[in-house]
Amino acid sequence: MDPTTQAFLAAIIGAVVGGAAVLAWAVSERQQHRVPVSERPVVPPGVATVLSVLRSSGVVVDESDTVLKASAPAYSLGLVRGVALTSDELAELVRQVRRDGHIRETELTITRPGVPARSVSARVAPLGSRLVLVLVEDRTRERRVEAVRRDFVANVSHELKTPVGAIRLLSEAVADAADDPEAVKRFSARMLLESERLGQLVQQIIELSRLQGDDPLEAPQPVEVDRVIELAVDTSAIDADAKRIAVVTSGARGLRVLGNTDQVAAAVSNLVANAVSYSEPDSTVLVTTKATDDMVEISVVDQGIGIPNEEIERIFERFYRVDPARHRSTGGTGLGLSIVKHVAATHGGEVRVWSVEGQGSTFTLTLPATVSDPAVSDPVNQEERP
Repeated sequence: MDPTTQAFLAAIIGAVVGGAAVLAWAVSERQQHRVPVSERPVVPPGVATVLSVLRSSGVVVDESDTVLKASAPAYSLGLVRGVALTSDELAELVRQVRRDGHIRETELTITRPGVPARSVSARVAPLGSRLVLVLVEDRTRERRVEAVRRDFVANVSHELKTPVGAIRLLSEAVADAADDPEAVKRFSARMLLESERLGQLVQQIIELSRLQGDDPLEAPQPVEVDRVIELAVDTSAIDADAKRIAVVTSGARGLRVLGNTDQVAAAVSNLVANAVSYSEPDSTVLVTTKATDDMVEISVVDQGIGIPNEEIERIFERFYRVDPARHRSTGGTGLGLSIVKHVAATHGGEVRVWSVEGQGSTFTLTLPATVSDPAVSDPVNQEERP
């Protein structure tokens, strides 16, 4: 064999031997670093069982930040996508707990495209030496209730301060005008007006606090709709006469709804009072009743200032007024429509509004009728109001 051939064969053999050596080294390294199946982190059976029935969000993460197990609420809340946590802040908290083994708690906001942000509280704790357990509670509703409560207290404080301050100033004015009978008479009348406004506000706050839970009535009773409307019209009679507003009633008579008489009367009275307050002088407010299927509709129609389209969704908020500049002249508290809304909710009904700005509004309170009401079972024979 010539020297050239020998050199070529030697080069080939050397390359094969070298490749085999590299391959053997790579296999050896992989075997040394590969974790045996028996040593991989496994979620303890008890934890897995608890997570499967847990109503709150629970997640188990291994040392490589891979989610090994997650409860169904964790996926629905958006905490987990695939095998990873979606919140970088929560993932960093998991790494901190893994490093020092200390339990940590925090408040987070979970955001997802097209979904309202959720406020959550997270508790992260070590689970053995290699796993970390994440428990997350959705606190969105609680945070919303807290915000509403804070706003309510602030609004009540503001609303109470106005008549209380006015009464104090008027009392000082009366003392200073002790020698002027006409001034004393004028200031006293104004004090009486402010005290009535204060009493109305306090009464409506009490009514609203009773209704705020929107819990169904425990023992509903038949309520005479005719009597409720009569009381509502009578309550607003003085204000209506002062503005020369005619309050007209029409519709079916003899209807009865299932509920609480005082609450239904408060709701209808607020609707009528609201219509009178925001109607122009020499106009008409119409109160009508109608039976539809197993419900009774009580509608109040006014010829007032109307409601802008962008504000219709907000008019049932507490202390919200369509025209804040007018609330002193109308004597409103901003709680009337909130009371109507809660009464409808507690009775299993609803309240709707139709309005055209500058032309007027129609508020319709729908409540369940009593089962034995003949006017509901046979609406054709409903007797019209005179």
